[in-house]
Amino acid sequence: MNEIAKRETVLQVRNLTRSYGKGKKEFQAVKGLDFCVSRGEVFGLLGTNGAGKTSTLEILEGLAPASSGEIKVFGRDPFVDKALIRPRMGIMLQSGGLPAQLTVRETIKMWQGTCSNPRDPEEILADVELLHRLDVRVGVLSGGEQRRLDLGCALLGNPELLFLDEPTTGLDPESRRNVWDLLLRLKEQGVTMVLTTHYLEEAELLCDRIAIMNEGAVAREGTLSELVNSVSAEITVSIARTPPRIPGTTVTTERGYHTISTQQLPRDALTILEWARENHLELERFSARPASLEKVFMSIADEHNPQPSYKGTRS
Repeated sequence: MNEIAKRETVLQVRNLTRSYGKGKKEFQAVKGLDFCVSRGEVFGLLGTNGAGKTSTLEILEGLAPASSGEIKVFGRDPFVDKALIRPRMGIMLQSGGLPAQLTVRETIKMWQGTCSNPRDPEEILADVELLHRLDVRVGVLSGGEQRRLDLGCALLGNPELLFLDEPTTGLDPESRRNVWDLLLRLKEQGVTMVLTTHYLEEAELLCDRIAIMNEGAVAREGTLSELVNSVSAEITVSIARTPPRIPGTTVTTERGYHTISTQQLPRDALTILEWARENHLELERFSARPASLEKVFMSIADEHNPQPSYKGTRS
């Protein structure tokens, strides 16, 4: 049993559903979700637009009731018992909606009044790199600065559990990296996080476990290693002859390019290179792509929207 699995369960979801509308117009946005998050874990909830991530977060945060299923946050229903558990939570919405006419100083002071045990506001603003913008109105801030202020407000109450809905959208690469560093420090301090993001690099860097949603349901769940190991690496070559068959690989050919799917990338790439050298063949193109979270995403898309297949062989 790994270390995370031994920890206290902070969030438990069983057969969660959420529907909109009634009768023939009913739309089920969330379909029977099951997962748990342990104390100190960063759990990534990923998926395409419309996959149901934000609808799920709204229920977990206590902002909306579930249509059915059971949700426990710190052992309580987050919608019914929101007054008891909200002080232990920080929430960064996809769009914060902070009053545009207030300054950064006024906004953080207003937010401080909603927290039972607030941190030093100046310390928070330093963490999100806004200390130099204290007297600037929110409406004048750039989109990235507004997102950093949203994050600062979510952190002001010193939360045990932090919900982050697309936390670095709109940030420039340097600011995004600085937010990642801040979140990694919070992770080291034992803060539990539930994160949605469209940046796969962000999920790879921050998350202990990842659930990938598709059409309201979890299509895959596991650690980054488990997810990546569920798909194959690829070697692509353009060469005058068909590459040799390598045990355990699948070869597809399209427009003169041979793609070899493999679980043993270094070994099989070397086999192809040695074969070409021994036969005095020129490789017009050669690429070796390791398995990745992006490949997992694409495999889920292919499963639900299959494309026409091309000639392929299994060795």
